[in-house]
Amino acid sequence: MPIYVYKGLESGEYFEVEQSIHDDPLTHHPETGEPVKRVIQPVGVIFKGSGWYVKDSRSNSSTNKNAKKKDSGSQTSSEPSSAAD
Repeated sequence: MPIYVYKGLESGEYFEVEQSIHDDPLTHHPETGEPVKRVIQPVGVIFKGSGWYVKDSRSNSSTNKNAKKKDSGSQTSSEPSSAAD
């Protein structure tokens, strides 16, 4: 089950509560009754490897240009040359 972080609106105290995803967020501290607000936590993402660069993914326009070059090159190479006759 996920652990959610809450902050007391009056005291500023942070505390964690284990809740189901389907449970409604708490509105009051379970022990003191103080009004609380759920704190959104950043997601931990780790990129491993040598690095991530713009060149690692191609745009559609460069992919289409490469495909057209390959198509035109394959048409000329499949035709027999007149010098070989």
